[in-house]
Amino acid sequence: MKAAKGKLALASPTLEWIHLSKRRSRIQDAPITAEIAVDSVSLPGSFHNDPADRLIVATARSLDAFLVTRDAAILTYAEGGFVKVWRL
Repeated sequence: MKAAKGKLALASPTLEWIHLSKRRSRIQDAPITAEIAVDSVSLPGSFHNDPADRLIVATARSLDAFLVTRDAAILTYAEGGFVKVWRL
């Protein structure tokens, strides 16, 4: 959305940039499973209603992965021990 709105400048079209970035790093896609989808709508504790953020948090929880973020809502949620984060 940021690239589409001109708030993020990429060196190439978005999908091309993503594919190139994945080839240059160890980044992998994580599918949205039924379990992740269900967890995203029933996250423990209190978290805002942005569906994209909820899917991101639920995916990290499912993979037992750290989220690298500076998003205040996610950082606050992580303080409750519901998701692991690396603060930017």
